[in-house]
Amino acid sequence: MSTVIYPSPIFGPVHSRRLGTSLGINLMPADGKVCTFDCIYCECGFNADRRPTLPRPTRAEVAAALEQRLALMQARGPKPDVLTFAGNGEPTLHPDFAAIIGDTIALRNRYFPEARISVLSNATAAHRPDVREALMRVDNNIQKLDTADPDYIATVNRPTGRYDVDSVVEALRAFGGHVIIQTMFMRGRMGSADVDNTGERYVGPWLEKVRYIAPGSVMIYTIDRETPDRELRKATPEQLNAIRDRVIAAGIACTASY
Repeated sequence: MSTVIYPSPIFGPVHSRRLGTSLGINLMPADGKVCTFDCIYCECGFNADRRPTLPRPTRAEVAAALEQRLALMQARGPKPDVLTFAGNGEPTLHPDFAAIIGDTIALRNRYFPEARISVLSNATAAHRPDVREALMRVDNNIQKLDTADPDYIATVNRPTGRYDVDSVVEALRAFGGHVIIQTMFMRGRMGSADVDNTGERYVGPWLEKVRYIAPGSVMIYTIDRETPDRELRKATPEQLNAIRDRVIAAGIACTASY
């Protein structure tokens, strides 16, 4: 299997197309994936193929490992542009997520005060008060919205529990602009289903939701690494640029990563 499972609780630094030199913070087990989505494009693979046997790292373990790595980077480099909560699933599922964010802010301020803190989330916990308060404290609150179409979400994102896109949109709007919308655009098939979301059928309604959310910015991107479904294809630069330009024309900052 060519998909990847990340070390836990710290991995990298890696070069991110969107964020720069990124030190990863993985709040999920080191040997598997725990997520409220089961996306067909996830670089960590399908949930059923990546069931963990190890526990999540504790709050204390995360803080100790992060401080050790930051001290080493301060002494030897490289300097991180960002500390990114990502890895093997949905970071907001950790029961101590809010407290870990507080610990991370304190360590960032001590070692690399100019570094940003980012959270990559699928927005399934954006409605929870504890998660919302924590996300309001980070520099880059990056939340996923691949489409406004429930059928597409069921086919591509494959939520593991109840997911109502309109409720998620309301939760994202409630950030009052302190949110970055992240959207995957791609082509190809999932079995008999066409999963190309670069056309007007999907882009138009998605853009209306984005306008309503009124985020600080939008990040659109396409497949960059191996995916568990092998029939998926990258969106073209021309397609991404056209979507990016429509977002910008709506008065919202937007970047496209190929």
